[in-house]
Amino acid sequence: MNGGVFQTRLPVRDYDLAATVDCGQAFRWRETGSGWEGVIGARWVRLSKDADSIAAETSAEPGDWRWLADYLQADLDLAAVLATFPDDEPLRQSIAACRGLRLLRQEPWECLASFILSSTKQIVQIRQIVELLCTRFGTPLEVPVDARFAHAFPTAARLALASEADLRACKMGFRAPNLLAAARAVDSGQLDLAAVGQGTVDAAREQLMQLPGVGPKIANCVLLFAYGYQQAFPVDVWVMKALRQLYFPKRRPKPERLRRFVSSYFGPNAGYAQQYLFHYMRTRE
Repeated sequence: MNGGVFQTRLPVRDYDLAATVDCGQAFRWRETGSGWEGVIGARWVRLSKDADSIAAETSAEPGDWRWLADYLQADLDLAAVLATFPDDEPLRQSIAACRGLRLLRQEPWECLASFILSSTKQIVQIRQIVELLCTRFGTPLEVPVDARFAHAFPTAARLALASEADLRACKMGFRAPNLLAAARAVDSGQLDLAAVGQGTVDAAREQLMQLPGVGPKIANCVLLFAYGYQQAFPVDVWVMKALRQLYFPKRRPKPERLRRFVSSYFGPNAGYAQQYLFHYMRTRE
């Protein structure tokens, strides 16, 4: 559908839009000639960055734009977060390479479903699977004629009605039954995503890990990127590589040793430190 265009500017400081939307925490952003195009909730959005603001446009009635500022974490005092990082060479290098990267605040169901689909996949493949899923099951959006995205992320209720074969047709393979189980758990109320964010990080993690296919890494991604539990520290291949190369270069620590290190070393914003290390390792090679 085609609608009008609504525009605004969000004042920001120390904000790297490209690093933020392209660092592997969200999968519905694509670079355009003038910025980035994506979908936030039920709105198609185009963003671009200048020296001190982010320009945004959408085709749906935007209201007060608070949803966008919250999603982008535009008001965050990044310097205060970075000041809590350990003062070590790996993080100094990561900050120098990635400064301005923010953690987004995503809608919990989309974040959970997307990371269930991320298992053993590269980012480009995750984006393809997610877009197939949205095209086949998502609600059509008001978009301009040149938009690259035209559908919202499908609701848990919609996916709960799908068959495993329907989902496998979106090229998600063995992840299909896990996504279907998650959709049915959320739709039935067995898993209350609103309640997940009300407790401690350990309790929230435990609730998410009751779902098939959701282990500590996926659960921590959802806690960090959707709920803002900034002490959650997802460990994937890139983060494991960063830990071993940058912190234990002459040793081969066992996973349990690394878990203890992570839980005690990186401080109250450990999840932020993780994302800086993750993006630094991906972009330096």
